[in-house]
Amino acid sequence: MAVDSPLAPAPVERPPFRPGLEGVPATQSAICDIDGLKGLLTYRGYTVDDLVAQSSFLETAYLLIWGELPTAAQLKEFEHEVQMHRRVSFRIRDMMKSFPSQGHPMDALQASAASLGLFYSRRALDNPEYIVSAVVRLLAKIPTMVAAFQLIRKGQDPIQPRDDLPYAANFLYMLTEREPDPLAARIFDACLILHAEHSLNASTFSARVTASTLTDPYAVVASAVGTLAGPLHGGANEDVLTMLEEIGSEDRVEAWLERAIAEKQKIMGFGHREYKVKDPRAVILQKLAEQLFDQFGHDPLYDLARKLEAVAAERLGPKGIYPNVDFYSGLVYRKLGIPEDLFTPIFAIARTAGWLAHWKEQLGANRIYRPSQIYTGAAGRDWMPLQAR
Repeated sequence: MAVDSPLAPAPVERPPFRPGLEGVPATQSAICDIDGLKGLLTYRGYTVDDLVAQSSFLETAYLLIWGELPTAAQLKEFEHEVQMHRRVSFRIRDMMKSFPSQGHPMDALQASAASLGLFYSRRALDNPEYIVSAVVRLLAKIPTMVAAFQLIRKGQDPIQPRDDLPYAANFLYMLTEREPDPLAARIFDACLILHAEHSLNASTFSARVTASTLTDPYAVVASAVGTLAGPLHGGANEDVLTMLEEIGSEDRVEAWLERAIAEKQKIMGFGHREYKVKDPRAVILQKLAEQLFDQFGHDPLYDLARKLEAVAAERLGPKGIYPNVDFYSGLVYRKLGIPEDLFTPIFAIARTAGWLAHWKEQLGANRIYRPSQIYTGAAGRDWMPLQAR
């Protein structure tokens, strides 16, 4: 009888396969926490409700990236640095003018973000000044490039940023060619806060994987933009508006939903892998939408959305499926006069803060990502000469 050698290695136990790495911890992070059962979202321990009510996007970005709220002097200096770096090189503008006008703005943004590395990257990742300059440039220039491509594809020259306008107001000015109403600017700033960070979602994971190779931060953000461009991650708020327009009227909601459920059709703007209750960001966005409608006029799609939410709560609520961040954000952007195919680039403007926070955190205790796999292919095959195949 054969006896196992005491020196023989123990059999390797493979972990169970989880499609999409669902529920598998891939890192440790102090940036963002989600309680999906209570519907709580916090950045560095502060609830998004408090940040939307009390903070600004740039102050929130500072918090995410450096871990603490800035002092008044620190915030003033940070805001000034971002304001002074909003302009982009004429070479980048010329490059964007060569893009096809029918191209998607997310593709234009990914190429433009990556191009920044040609101008500014030294990969001095151990230099604190380089870290700060990269953060400032990316936060400052991403909105400018989004607005520039929008005007370029319309056959117009981009509008230069205005140093006297705050972050959100300046973007709306560059996009619409007019200074925005203060309420519109404040609500847009709140939208940026709500989209700034959300733990290890697909684009943030992409950013951390890219960062772990110690490439430059412009490549990190470009890789995250490319991931966000996928329809399963960004862009769902566009699909929500399409869905609402397809339903058409409140009296068709119940029949439409029943048919969609029977056909196992995805209900856009509903459900989230993290939340089993209504997304806290959707709660805030709904209030922001109502503020916009009160001042600038009602949107009938909002009534239809509320009816759909109410009917879906009865049918899908027991399964933990409720509105997510995309359900009301498109209605907000629509009222602000933003084209639908810019919704996801605006997501990227906001999420750049979160990507940079994870980039900086990854550098603090870096180890390159190299997950394992479960091989399911063929084995033991004999080579067949070319003439015999």
